[in-house]
Amino acid sequence: PLGLKEHVLPTHRSGLSNAGGNFFMAGVGFSFIFSWLLMLLVLITFVLGGNIYMVVCESWRSQQLFQLLDTPGLIPGFNLSELLGQEGGTTNFSEMYRQCQQDAPLWQTLHLDQSVSLDEVLNISQYKGEISTAFEKMNITLSPISLLSQDQKDTLLNASRAGQPPNFTSILEQLDQNVTEGSLLDLATELEQLADKVGPEVRDDLKADARQLRELDKEMQTSFSVPLHRLKENIHGVQRQAAQLEAQTNAALDKASQAQEFLEKETGNIIKNETWAFLEELLDFFETYISWAKSSLTGDVARCKPLAQTLDNVETITCDYILDSLNAFWFSLGWCTFFLLPSIILAVRLAKFYRRMDFADV
Repeated sequence: PLGLKEHVLPTHRSGLSNAGGNFFMAGVGFSFIFSWLLMLLVLITFVLGGNIYMVVCESWRSQQLFQLLDTPGLIPGFNLSELLGQEGGTTNFSEMYRQCQQDAPLWQTLHLDQSVSLDEVLNISQYKGEISTAFEKMNITLSPISLLSQDQKDTLLNASRAGQPPNFTSILEQLDQNVTEGSLLDLATELEQLADKVGPEVRDDLKADARQLRELDKEMQTSFSVPLHRLKENIHGVQRQAAQLEAQTNAALDKASQAQEFLEKETGNIIKNETWAFLEELLDFFETYISWAKSSLTGDVARCKPLAQTLDNVETITCDYILDSLNAFWFSLGWCTFFLLPSIILAVRLAKFYRRMDFADV
C-alpha cells in the first residue's frame, strides 16, 4: 500500500508496488502448492482428536464405554466372570469401576467369594475332630507318687504318742491348796489369842507379828494368785491339746493316704483335662485370628480406589490436556483452511492493482 499511487498509470507503477503484487501472487502459488498438506493435517488431527474425544472421553463420562465393554461377545472368547472362575457370575466393568470409586476391596469388587470359599479354606473346625481323636489316644503315664513312706508314718505316730504329758492331777491338787504348808491367817489368830494371855511386855510384839503375818498372807495372795491361775489354765490347755495330738496325727495320715490315692487315680485325667483346656484356648486364639484375617481380607486388604483414581487421572490427562489441545489445534487450522480460498481470490484480484502492467488496461 505504501508504493501504490492512485494517479500513476499501471505501466509506470513503482518497484515497491510491483513487489507487493508479486508477493500476492507468490502467496497464491505457495497456497496451491502446500494447501493440501494443511488440509491433510487438519483431516488427520480432526479424525484423531474429534473421534477419540467422542468415542473415549464422552463415552467415559457418560459410562457408555463401560457398557460397551460389558456387552457379551464384544471380544470373542473373553468372559470376565469365567476368567475369575465364577459360574453364571454377573461381574462387569461398570460395577467394578463404581465400587472402586467407593474404595471397595478387590474381594468385594471381583466377587471372589463366588470362586473361593473362605469358610471352607479357613474353617478350623474340620481339624478339631482329628485333634480330638489324636488327643484321646494319648496315654499319660506318671511315676508312682508317695507323699509319706511307712517309716515317716510310724515316726509321726510314735511322736504323737511320745508327746503325751504326765499326769497333772496331783500337781493341780497341790495348786488348789495354800501356798504355805499352814495357814498364815490361822497362825496370826493364834498369836493374837496368845497375846491376850501373856504379859504386856510380850503382847505388843505378838500382835505386831500377827499383823505382819496377815500382811504377808495378803501380799502372797496378791502375788501368786494370777500366776497360779495362768499355770492351771496352761496345764489344762496342754492336757486338752495332748489328748487331741494322736487323733489329729491319725486324721492327717488318713488325709495323706486319701490324697495319695486321689493323685494316683486322677493325676492323669487332671493333666489330660488341663491340657485339653489349654488346647481349646489355643484353638480359640486361632479362630479369633482367622476371623480377623477373613474380615481384613474381605474388607480392608487391596482396596481399589487408587486404581479408579489412576483411570480418572489417565482420562483427565488424555481428554482435558492432550485431546482438548489437539482439538483446539485442528479447529484453528480448519478456520485457516476455510479462509484460504477467499484469501486466494482476494490476492488474485488485488495483484493486478499492484503489479506493473506491460500494457495499460484502460
